[in-house]
Amino acid sequence: MGLLDGKVCVVTGGAGSIGSAAAKLMLAEGAKLVLSDLDLVALEKARDSLPDGAVELVAADVSRPEDVAALAARTLERFGAVDVVFSNAGNFGTVAPIADYPLDTFEAVHAVHVRGAFLMAQSFTPHMRAGGSFVITSSVAATRGDPGVYAYISAKHAQVGLMRCLAKELAPRNIRVNTVHPGPIDNDFQLRVEQGLGAEIGRDGTEFFNDMIPMGRHGSAEEVAKAVLFLASDMSSFTTGSMLMADGGMSA
Repeated sequence: MGLLDGKVCVVTGGAGSIGSAAAKLMLAEGAKLVLSDLDLVALEKARDSLPDGAVELVAADVSRPEDVAALAARTLERFGAVDVVFSNAGNFGTVAPIADYPLDTFEAVHAVHVRGAFLMAQSFTPHMRAGGSFVITSSVAATRGDPGVYAYISAKHAQVGLMRCLAKELAPRNIRVNTVHPGPIDNDFQLRVEQGLGAEIGRDGTEFFNDMIPMGRHGSAEEVAKAVLFLASDMSSFTTGSMLMADGGMSA
């Protein structure tokens, strides 16, 4: 018997490394899955790497209310319910001094991370069954500050506040809300972060992060997915309002 047998799980950012790794684990544990991202072609490619199972692909921009409403409607039309939402869509923005940081980039990052998570909660939680789980991908960045990373770091802090509000509202319905906080992950998203930060601080960005991680290495998408599975499943039945660090000790 799988940890998610019979449960309907929704994953945004599903074409990325963490989203697809989480989707793979969810399917392997018996879930029915709705996988969403901006690009349908990228979603189809991600599906090709997944085990057999009930999978619905929906292209959506989580920063657009109409897209998120349509995603929720399609989920209910296909599966009739929702048990787990993994709000995982993300973008990074840029690294720049405060005087030069572009306002449109700042707003675009907050639109995906903060507004997107808010809209997902607004559209999905009214339909979630008791025992459900709403998981937001935040970051170790929610525990620290770094020069020039104004949009991403402030958005990740804001997600924690959103999570805590939701956790208290939804607890009487036995719906859990938590954030998972990856440290540096060995993927293309992190590489772009490190290239931007490296240019700003004048040293190799990957080495900079590895020096701060007690375990001395980047994590993998699969390691983060295991943390997400814990929060999504009944293994975390008494865990809500929490920040689950998956950062190799970086925030310790």
